[in-house]
Amino acid sequence: GLSSRVSRVNPRWNEVDETTGKRPEENERFEIASAMCGEGFLSILSQVVESDIPARAFVERALLSRKEVDESGEIVKFESGGLPWRNHLYELEKIHKVDPLIKFVLYTDVAGMWRVQAVTVEGRGFENRLSLPEEWRGVRDEDLAKIAGIEGCSFCHAAGFIGGNKTFEGAREMARVALQKK
Repeated sequence: GLSSRVSRVNPRWNEVDETTGKRPEENERFEIASAMCGEGFLSILSQVVESDIPARAFVERALLSRKEVDESGEIVKFESGGLPWRNHLYELEKIHKVDPLIKFVLYTDVAGMWRVQAVTVEGRGFENRLSLPEEWRGVRDEDLAKIAGIEGCSFCHAAGFIGGNKTFEGAREMARVALQKK
């Protein structure tokens, strides 16, 4: 953490400045540590202000239009991938009294592949509300398309928390099939 990083800036017990032959100046080291803390704080502030807060509106729009994606209301589609959605989704589900809860989110990755990702149980990072079907897990490409009966399948992770498809329609169908098997 931060305290460890700051303590590493402090002079070691036996450290000697090669240019002066003396112990390093503690005030200079304090200035270095202070600047490092300031940079860290600004980095976190920038993340919150420029990414986390704006993401909430995207998540809320997706949540409120979820029945346009699938009539079950258990699948949401994000306008873009990479946004921090999880905590916003949990909070917005409570605010909007969403029932049933969202099971899957759809979005594109940086390469343009559509992803279908299971939503985890709040507070339990590795427990999904609903996973992708067991028979899909660890299977790829045409083999997965054949097993799932869905064109364009790219993969399903061995743990069943995420899968990929070449198209939005294919990713949505993967989520729909998973919902039917619950």
